[in-house]
Amino acid sequence: MKMNDSREIAATPEVVWAAILDPEVLKQCIPGCESMEGSPEEGFDATVVQKVGPVKAKFSGKVNLEDMNPPNSVKLVGEGKGGAAGFAKGEATVTLAPSDTGTTLTYDVDAKVGGKLAQLGSRVIDGFAKKMADQFFTNFQNVVEGPAEEAAPEPAAEEPAAAEEAPAEKKGFIKRLFS
Repeated sequence: MKMNDSREIAATPEVVWAAILDPEVLKQCIPGCESMEGSPEEGFDATVVQKVGPVKAKFSGKVNLEDMNPPNSVKLVGEGKGGAAGFAKGEATVTLAPSDTGTTLTYDVDAKVGGKLAQLGSRVIDGFAKKMADQFFTNFQNVVEGPAEEAAPEPAAEEPAAAEEAPAEKKGFIKRLFS
C-alpha cells in the first residue's frame, strides 16, 4: 500500500528534524507504543500493541534511518513482527521544507503486511494504515508545537514571563534538544 500527505508544523525545520530523531518524541507519537529505544545512528527498537479489525497483537520491530540529509529529508525503513498476527514492513521518506508558518513536512509511505493481517483484506488494512499515519503525524505536530491553547480571555496585566512560557511538554522537548 502506498500513501502520502503533508502537514504544516509551526516550528523551524531544525526543530522538526531534531524531533524526528528523538526516541522519546517518537514514543509519544506512535499509537500503542509501549517502548522505544535506540539512536538515529544505530536504529530504533520498538514494541507496539495494536488492534486491526479482530486481530490484536504486540509487534516488535526495528526502524533504521537512511539517506539522512539534515534538516531536509530522511528515509525510515522498518519491519515489525507480531507473531501469529503476521508482520508489517515498509519505508517512509520524510521531507522538510521551510514555509511561511514554519515547516512543511511531507511523507511518502510504502508498506506491506503479511500473515493474518493480510487476510483482513486491503480495505481494512489501508483504512487502518491511513488512520495510524494521520494519528502519528497529528501527535507529532502536537508534541513539536505544544498543546493547542484554548481560547481564553486575555489575562490582565500580570507578570510578562508567565505569558511567554512554553507549555511543559514543549519545554521538555526544547530542553532535551539543546542540552
